[in-house]
Amino acid sequence: MRYGLVIFDCDGVLIDSEHLAVRADVACLAEDGIVLTEDEILERYVGISVAEMVADLEGRSGRRVADDFAIRHAARLRTIFAAELRAMPGIEALIDAVAGKACVASSSTHERLRHALGLVGLYARFAPHIFSASEVRRGKPAPDLFLHAAARMRVAPEDCVVIEDSRAGVEAAVAAGMTVLGFAGGSHCRADHAARLGAAGAAQVFDTMVALRSYLAD
Repeated sequence: MRYGLVIFDCDGVLIDSEHLAVRADVACLAEDGIVLTEDEILERYVGISVAEMVADLEGRSGRRVADDFAIRHAARLRTIFAAELRAMPGIEALIDAVAGKACVASSSTHERLRHALGLVGLYARFAPHIFSASEVRRGKPAPDLFLHAAARMRVAPEDCVVIEDSRAGVEAAVAAGMTVLGFAGGSHCRADHAARLGAAGAAQVFDTMVALRSYLAD
């Protein structure tokens, strides 16, 4: 393995969840009178936390999102996840192929990470090395979360590789001084997704875990 630490994003990398989360976003925002399409949310908010999405929406629209939005969103998403969430195809073999250290660094809360990764049998693969943006001052695209994960895992940033599916995540990893590999194989990824990740700074972009595993193992 060419890197000292592999840092996995969660949504859209470990689990095929972004399209499910966007569905919850659209429904909960509509309850607050804010109408957005799934494409609009995919364009602007994939890879950042619910709290940061709400703050940006309020700033741009001038409308207030209800205080219980995060609670309603989490409840709706738990129901959707229970029925439809799946691990990303090929992710178990990729995790097995990592010879060195590995961890998760996600914009999701610890509660959501425990629930989602537990549903697909991946939580025990990483615990306790699971880090949330709730632990740092600034979420993605700031580098704080990835630098925090590297420090906790005792690996220098330049020896880390991050696997990300979002522009915000790629930008965060680049800002942290880490190599970042883009993953464009999730159900939410559109035709231009790979190009967008490359433009954001991904060293290479893959659309299958098999190809990604072969690259890391070289």
